[in-house]
Amino acid sequence: MRTNRTEAEQKIVISNRKARHDYEVLDSYETGIVLKGSEVKSLRLANANLQDSYASIRAGEVWLEGMHINTYEQANQFNHDPVRARRLLLHKKEIRKLFVKTAERGLTLVPLKVYFSNGKAKVELGLCRGKKSYDKRETLAKRDHDMDMQRARRERG
Repeated sequence: MRTNRTEAEQKIVISNRKARHDYEVLDSYETGIVLKGSEVKSLRLANANLQDSYASIRAGEVWLEGMHINTYEQANQFNHDPVRARRLLLHKKEIRKLFVKTAERGLTLVPLKVYFSNGKAKVELGLCRGKKSYDKRETLAKRDHDMDMQRARRERG
């Protein structure tokens, strides 16, 4: 399922800004995520981290690895493991397509952001290719140039 929701319909909880710096995002998918109750409450408080997380395909299912969701203070004995693997929900056809692309071309599945849409937690999963160091420098130079141009336009009038 492609992401085509507007920002107004989404309540973005966390985003992985470093992923856009380290990877070239070729395609993105909106996926559901299987969470426990204490994880949802902690996620609503934005107590999570996507850094160093990735998705893998095992036994026909997509799993999110390395995402850290802090324990919820009021959950006491019913709390969750902060870094457990979480299942992502996609259609079988999409999973097969992603499996072929990641296996053949050496692409990676990286979570770009986590948000709530209509009360349900969603993950924007990006099909990414790693950038070389010169690509990163080029991106930074382009961004600096664009910022300088905007600043000059503002100063003019």
